[in-house]
Amino acid sequence: MAVVIYHNPRCSKSRQTLSLLEERGIDPQIVEYLQTPPTAEELRRILGLLSLRPRDLLRKKEAKEAGLDDPSLNDDALIAGMAANPIVIERPIVLAGGKAALGRPPEGVLDIL
Repeated sequence: MAVVIYHNPRCSKSRQTLSLLEERGIDPQIVEYLQTPPTAEELRRILGLLSLRPRDLLRKKEAKEAGLDDPSLNDDALIAGMAANPIVIERPIVLAGGKAALGRPPEGVLDIL
C-alpha cells in the first residue's frame, strides 16, 4: 500500500508521525507541502477523505495572519487560500489505501494503515 505524508520537517508532530511510520517499516512518499503545495483539487480530495470542511483544516494563528479567519469566506475561497498559503494547512496529513488521517496526535494515522 502506498503511503503519502504531507510533511513539514520543522513541525514536531510531523516529525513524530514520520518516525512512527518508519518504525513500522513504512517508507512513505514525503511531500514537503511548503515547498510543493497541494493544488486546490488535491485539497478538495484530501478534505473529502478526511471528512472535514476547509475551515477545520486551518491552523488558527496562521489563518489569521493570512486573512483566512474571516467567517464570511466560503469553502472555495478557503481552499484557494490554503493552496496559495500552505503554511495555514494543519499538519501532518497521511494518505493510505484511499483514506486520510491527521497526525494530531501522531498515533491517529495508525487507524488508516
